[in-house]
Amino acid sequence: MLVNDPIEVIAQRIPLHPIADDAQYEAAIAAMNGLIDVGAGDEGHSLAPLLGLLGEFIAGYEATGFSRLEVPPAEVLRLLMEQHGLKQSDLPEIGSQGVVSELLSGKRELNKNQISRLSERFNVSPATFF
Repeated sequence: MLVNDPIEVIAQRIPLHPIADDAQYEAAIAAMNGLIDVGAGDEGHSLAPLLGLLGEFIAGYEATGFSRLEVPPAEVLRLLMEQHGLKQSDLPEIGSQGVVSELLSGKRELNKNQISRLSERFNVSPATFF
């Protein structure tokens, strides 16, 4: 059967509803990575709202008891920096050294663009930072 409706094509690959199980979660993570690969992490991109919605569904599923280790994004970033031998000044793609310092201290939260850039730089899922 040939589907011409773009919403149906997207809905077959991306859960456009709250995530109900691990299979939908994995599909959502794969879709999120694909959206980031095509530039949807940029707030001006036409697919940015879809990425935001998908991120909300993923976060909602993880908050409902998904068995994922709860680690604050600042700790994840600190660990990745340590593993790669990086200093705060080595991450200009997410902001100045002062911004990175505020992120690491928990005074500031990562935004979608920063998460997108970090996931690309370290080759990890954006969900790592949620």
